[in-house]
Amino acid sequence: MVHVLSIWFLVVALSGAGLVNVIGPSGTRNDFVRWGYPRWWGILTGGLEISSAVLIALPAGRIVGVTLGATIIEAAVLTVLRHRDYSHLAPLSVFVTLIALAAASS
Repeated sequence: MVHVLSIWFLVVALSGAGLVNVIGPSGTRNDFVRWGYPRWWGILTGGLEISSAVLIALPAGRIVGVTLGATIIEAAVLTVLRHRDYSHLAPLSVFVTLIALAAASS
């Protein structure tokens, strides 16, 4: 049961984060620019997050999707640590936990 829930919570979380990054509210776009990324970086990140969610939802692509999701979240964690923007660590810790549960149960 934990396996199924962790997979689907991760799919929903990555899809939601991907949509936020693709739509790009001004605060999100400003964060990417403040961290040194180009303005369009949020669209790329969001597309990768949504792709990761789709792959995780499909059993045949689950390992690739979890790996892609872990890479995206790792980059995000490193970015916020480098820029000492600790307010973003709480939501990222949820992603880390969900990825760990999904990877352990896959």
